[in-house]
Amino acid sequence: MRKVAIVGCGGSGKSHVARELGRILDAPVTHLDAAFYDEEWNALPTDKFTDVQRELVSQPRWVIDGNCNSTLQVRLEACDTVVLMDVSTVAALYGIFSRQLRHGAGHKGNGVHNRIHWGVIKYVATYRRKMRPRVMAKIEEFGAGADVVLLANRRQTLRWLRKVAAEQS
Repeated sequence: MRKVAIVGCGGSGKSHVARELGRILDAPVTHLDAAFYDEEWNALPTDKFTDVQRELVSQPRWVIDGNCNSTLQVRLEACDTVVLMDVSTVAALYGIFSRQLRHGAGHKGNGVHNRIHWGVIKYVATYRRKMRPRVMAKIEEFGAGADVVLLANRRQTLRWLRKVAAEQS
């Protein structure tokens, strides 16, 4: 496990898993929200964002978390492992609101990018029905050579991280 793409709904725990996995694997971690948005929440143009990701995935080791379905193919074609944070809608909604309470709004420099508004809530609430099938199709199409890990809840995630850590020891 040298090149890991972590995808899933907002609030699913992607950034936490990325930080832990980066530590375990001694690999650099990139949170795509940090690469995509500036301090005023202005988005990078898609072509530039794609170029940034191509540069990131050209490295020998990496952990990248973030959905960004429009550029997911770049990460899937380059990774050896895909981690899909496949938590329930309730768990994801809890995740975005509890993160906001713990960290407040804005950019925190550790992968935490909080900005809750109606669009975010709607995206999280409809992710499993609307976006998940699209993500799964892209994993099937572009991540064929990668190991795929589906993590459905926080307990399963913690067990998996402990297993990976034990395997790396």
